[in-house]
Parts: sequence; C-alpha cells; structure tokens
Amino acid sequence: METSDGAELCFPQLNKSCRKPMPSQLHTMLTYTVLSFISLLTVALNLLVIISISHFRQLHTPTNLLILSLAVSDFFVGLLLMPARIILTDACWFLGDLMCALCYVVSFFITSSSVGNMVLISIDRYLAICDPLRYTTRVTLNRTKVCVCLCWICSFLYNVLIVKDFLRQPDSYNSCYGECVVVLNYITGAVDFVFTFIVPVTVIIVLYMRVFVVAVSQARAMRSHIAAVTLQSSVGGTAKKSEMKAARTLGIVVVVFLMCFFPYYSPSMKGEDIEESSSSLLVAVWLLYFNSCLNPVIYAFFYPWFRKSIKLIVTFKILRPDSCDAKIL
Repeated sequence: METSDGAELCFPQLNKSCRKPMPSQLHTMLTYTVLSFISLLTVALNLLVIISISHFRQLHTPTNLLILSLAVSDFFVGLLLMPARIILTDACWFLGDLMCALCYVVSFFITSSSVGNMVLISIDRYLAICDPLRYTTRVTLNRTKVCVCLCWICSFLYNVLIVKDFLRQPDSYNSCYGECVVVLNYITGAVDFVFTFIVPVTVIIVLYMRVFVVAVSQARAMRSHIAAVTLQSSVGGTAKKSEMKAARTLGIVVVVFLMCFFPYYSPSMKGEDIEESSSSLLVAVWLLYFNSCLNPVIYAFFYPWFRKSIKLIVTFKILRPDSCDAKIL
C-alpha cells in the first residue's frame, strides 16, 4: 500500500502506520554493507581478546581481567547493539514494543558498563603506578572479579531505574506504528549525564593526571640517579617500566573512549532532551559504538602478548592440550 505521495507504509493494514523512508538503493546498500562490516569486525576482534585472556594462564592478572570485562561489553556492542541500530536505520520497526524497550535497555546497560570498566581500569593503573609496594596485596584477582561483577550489576540496576517509565509504556513516544523511539527528558537526561558522564570522566581524568605526574617525577629521578642503579633496582625498574607501558596503553584506550563518548551527551550539555532516533544522535551513537572496534586495534598495536595470542588462535595451536601454559609475555 502506498500513500498519496507515493511513499510505502510500514504496516499497510493500519491507518496510523509510519511511512517507509525512500533513500536510493545504492545509498541503502552501501550503508548496510559498511555498518555490517564494522559490526562483524567488532565481534571478531573482541572475541580474540576474550579468548586470549581467558585461555592463557599468563594473562590471568587483575589488569587483564578488567580488559576482559571491557572486551565482553565491546563484544556485545558488535553482536547486539550494532545490528539493532542497523535495523533502526530502516525507520520501520517490526519487532514489537517489548523488543523495542529491551533494545534500548540493553544498549544503555552495555554502554554504562563500559564506562564502569573504564573507571576500574583507571583506578587499577593509579594504584599500580602511585602505590606499587601495596598494589599486589590490595589488588588481587578475586577482588578484581568482585569489582567487575558489581560494575555489571550496578549498571543493570541503574539503567532499569532510568528507563522504568519507558518500560511501562514503550510506545509512549511513538508518533505512528512502526517506530521505536525513546526520549530522555531533561531531568532524566541530566541525572544520567551526571552519573554516566560527569562523575566517571572526572574520576578518570583526575586519576590519570596523578599517574602522569608520578610518571614524570619517576622519569626525572631515574635520569638523575642512573649511575647508582644496582641490579636489584634494575629489576624493579623493569617491572615499573612494564607498569608504565600498560598505563600508557590503557590511557590511550581511555582517551579514545572519551572522544567517542563525548558527542552522545552533547544534547544534555545544551539542556536539550535526548531523542535516540534523531539523525544527529544516531551519528553520535555509532561513533560511541565504533569505539568498541577501536579498543582491540589499540591492543594489537601496543600489546605484544595480544599479537602472539592471535597467531596461536588463527593457526589453531590453541587447540593443543598444553596451549594454555604457552609463554605469551
């Protein structure tokens, strides 16, 4: 069924049906192809990170556990959120109001869990660099597991609370049948802006500024006392250098995340409502999602263990019985 101006309806049998968009076939095919490729690449790269850290025993450290948690959230971005957004670009939503509500809840949940993981990574690097003597006793694998679990649980409960009204009436913001729209009003958007952006970003920036100051002071101390370095302190310096390299790499991850994350909350900074279906915000959402594809690329550039583990995975050497004890570091 077509309307008087030639546009097709999403649900021809309903009077209040939305109209299908009428972009060129070439534009639609190109958009779907590019977005689908990004989605598959995100899933594949983060799956490599998950397999690497989960399989090889040498990588079972608190810091890598945080990277694993971040990779899991990035994996679900590529597996669930990106395909859902690809469907939403068609403007016709055929999966019903319940799936529409679940789609946005899962989207908010995974996004905020990524923010929580970034905060945990910043805290981990702060303790490793600024309090190295007590780091191994204060930051254990079990404590890190508890923190990661709390991060995911709190993210879920927080986002259910934020969108509870939308869950009761998922079609309340739809102007016609075939839409899937959620609008965070100014008050809700402001609360979410504070707890999901301002507070985490402030914590991350303050901690990394402290790490930077300590790193600079340590570098100056090493240069001024280079002639008095003993074998013992040399070993300690090598360990410290490893921690600094990890801090630098994860610092890049955090900076890239903030750059991709900032445009999404620009409406809240302007005092506007956040309408998830608006074209400008869709671009911001895809920029935020694309960050999930960038993180494994950063690991590949800066972490030799990730490159080694990829070789073992793609050559199927990981299937050997003793492969979990392979020397990766």
